[in-house]
Amino acid sequence: MRDQETYRPRYLETYESGALERKTEEARERLKDCDLCPRKCHVNRLAAEKGYCRTGEYALVSSTGPHFGEEPELVGTRGSGTIFFTHCNLQCVYCQNYDISQLGQGQELSPQELAHRMRRLRMLGCHNVNLVSPTHVVPQILEALKIAIEDGLTIPLVYNTHGYENVETLRLLEGVVDIYMPDTKYSDEEAASKYSDARNYPEVNRKALLEMHNQVGTLQIQNGIATRGLLIRHLVLPHNLSGPFKTLDFIAHRLSKDSYVNIMAQYRPCYMAEKYSELSKKITFSDYSQVTEYARKLGLKRGF
Repeated sequence: MRDQETYRPRYLETYESGALERKTEEARERLKDCDLCPRKCHVNRLAAEKGYCRTGEYALVSSTGPHFGEEPELVGTRGSGTIFFTHCNLQCVYCQNYDISQLGQGQELSPQELAHRMRRLRMLGCHNVNLVSPTHVVPQILEALKIAIEDGLTIPLVYNTHGYENVETLRLLEGVVDIYMPDTKYSDEEAASKYSDARNYPEVNRKALLEMHNQVGTLQIQNGIATRGLLIRHLVLPHNLSGPFKTLDFIAHRLSKDSYVNIMAQYRPCYMAEKYSELSKKITFSDYSQVTEYARKLGLKRGF
């Protein structure tokens, strides 16, 4: 693991200063009247009440382990150490992981159990701890992180999110997260409402991207492995329904032309997509090439 030993994760200094404990206490207090995500359900999750995300006091986890299907800068030679959290605060009709996000496949873990899984990923040699769909379990992650640090965790923390985030919650993660990896799904409100039940997604997502960029900057790579920064994903939908051109304009002009943008071509009809004729087929070469060519014209060059 010598290729990463020179990078010191941000959360270590935050832990040593006592700020991590304060952040954890504040996040946990917010579970009593939950406003962690833009849904702001205001349920008391500490009293077993559940809102849109269907998650109570403890995080549910579907699986953990080295993953080799992420971006090369995360995977390296030993894999990205993924923790797939169950449930979600979006309802994407084409979700490829719907058994986890919608059907609730997973098991409840205590903070100690979650910390053990983080620590084990490092022991397996993974380059990072990759928190997949973490939005609704930020307090649980912070509580487990403290335990994991005390048990020797020293690899970067990746916040792998669909991008529907509350800026106030992201600010709790200042000095905790090393790599933000958000989706930017839509620039069109109608599409966001129809396909993910989140009409305000474009506005919310852009505010979140700005906050993430302000915290960590553009993606930094050391010996071929990402250590810190923002890695953005955009999934191209058939007929460019997601509004990719406005999304790319925002990234190039409001964030940075040095932004790492993974323009993804792997859309396929999953879950309930067959009910929507416009989503019932894979994307075409034309759909994808239009988006990548536009990105190049804007001066974007990293990640695709």
